[in-house]
Amino acid sequence: MTDSTGPRPTAASTGPDFAAAIVADGPTAAHPRRMAGFGRFVGTWDVHSSRLDETSGDWIESDFTWIVSYILDGMAVQDVAVVASESAPSGYETISTTIRVYDRMVGAWRVSYVEPKRGEYCQLVATPHRSDGIRQDGTRNDDKLIRWNFSDITADTYRWESWVSDDEGSTWWLQEHNEGRRTS
Repeated sequence: MTDSTGPRPTAASTGPDFAAAIVADGPTAAHPRRMAGFGRFVGTWDVHSSRLDETSGDWIESDFTWIVSYILDGMAVQDVAVVASESAPSGYETISTTIRVYDRMVGAWRVSYVEPKRGEYCQLVATPHRSDGIRQDGTRNDDKLIRWNFSDITADTYRWESWVSDDEGSTWWLQEHNEGRRTS
């Protein structure tokens, strides 16, 4: 039986590795002003989070590192949230990732969020909000409407909140509040 996917790379293969192929040094020159929307977060951040446990009603506090980079020849921004982990070979456990791609056809960012351990997957569209913020509206995989707001953004800090609606947007309740501080 043959493998229809073709030969697998070996240690002797040449060419870039995955990280070198996806990570970009900076934003694309095609639309630098638009890329600055999420590009201003490129770097590493310490984040303090408070998240409402929807089952118990308790607020759970945690800390994580948020790493943001340009990807795909600078035409998108990807982030990963990680926590230190002695059991992980890399020394950290990846919690989630988000890919944000500017769609020039609609004049907005398309956002895809993945958090496998919690089973949360979200699709959103992001636009500027107020003088310093970004609003991301979309749905979770349970079909609830969500709204993520970045606000109070400076070169070294930001606030992010996740809001959820159980009634098609008539009312909203706060699910999560994060405050980030740049470390690099």
